[in-house]
Amino acid sequence: MDKPKVDKTFRFPTCMEEMPLGPTVKAGILTETNAGWRVKRPVIDRDKCIHCLICWTLCPDGVLSKELEIDMDFCKGCGLCAHECPKGAITMVSEVDGQ
Repeated sequence: MDKPKVDKTFRFPTCMEEMPLGPTVKAGILTETNAGWRVKRPVIDRDKCIHCLICWTLCPDGVLSKELEIDMDFCKGCGLCAHECPKGAITMVSEVDGQ
């Protein structure tokens, strides 16, 4: 079996114009809201945020806007945004009482 070819020319975008398009519609276009099973929600510390938009690019449901507003009706609390934030500006906060 042949190994897949790896593009070694990849580099992270350095400015807004180099960012991928990301979601093609505003948050809220999804057909079903979060069913209430989310146990943690992302909170952005705007003092730490460098507006790199990695979170916006990687959000699987497109719930983040470029202004970093989170549509909590559709956020599933997966934590991908917090995990990938290079500055630790996003933390996952418990929504379950007593935890």
